Amino acid sequence: MAVSNNITACINFLALLCTVPVAATGLWLAAKQGEECARLARWPVAILGLLLVAVALAGFAGARYNRRGLLACYLFAMAALIALLLALLVFAFVVAHDSGGYPVLGRAYQDYRLDGFSPWMRSYVSDDPARWEGIRACLAASDTCRKLAANGAFITPEQFYQSHLSPVQSGCCKPPTACGYAYVSPTVWTSPANPAADADCAAWSNDPAQLCYGCGSCKAGVLGGLREEWRKANVALLVAAVALIFVYVIGCSAFRNAQTEDLFRRYKWGNHY
Repeated sequence: MAVSNNITACINFLALLCTVPVAATGLWLAAKQGEECARLARWPVAILGLLLVAVALAGFAGARYNRRGLLACYLFAMAALIALLLALLVFAFVVAHDSGGYPVLGRAYQDYRLDGFSPWMRSYVSDDPARWEGIRACLAASDTCRKLAANGAFITPEQFYQSHLSPVQSGCCKPPTACGYAYVSPTVWTSPANPAADADCAAWSNDPAQLCYGCGSCKAGVLGGLREEWRKANVALLVAAVALIFVYVIGCSAFRNAQTEDLFRRYKWGNHY
């Protein structure tokens, strides 16, 4: 095999390595179900990652065994998949840009409201009542709020107010701060000072099976948890995409050089004979 073909094979192997983080991130998103009890658009990332791995394998095989047609198909397919990956990253950035979390005076944690999220994310918990009922039942059966209630570190209200709660804990395990409930324990609150401040004030219950699972703030907390997962995944996807584009550009150049070398060799042999 010519030197250029060896170089092309090495570059395609690097491209294959760059696709592994994309597939791994997609599979992690698809398999992981955190405390928010929901999965949001996770399979497209896994499928895209697996397609990238398959195409990169085909490109490596084409370079290794000098199959020009396979290499050309690889270059076209990889370009399309990279474009899809970039489109997915832009989409994820746009829809997950707004956090839905709002700072609260005198609190280390944030309160969450649905109107702080993008319409696409809001539709996930608002447009399908059956889906939300499933998420709500999962939250009620989980130990997220039970662990918070059993935390012995919160002896005084101030200790709780200065704690850093997850979005689900903040949205589902306590009432909104604006209601003015008096703290008794992390999941027991009494005597709201301003019950008309938020529609969720009336939805709060000290019943461990109810709490604020029926609140809009709980839906917002679930979206806040999903957003945090997506932002972590986006970092890995962005790094992989940049590396993949860099290797792909080098691969295109190596493929072109290999073709030029092959043409020159044929021309040389033709003149020799």
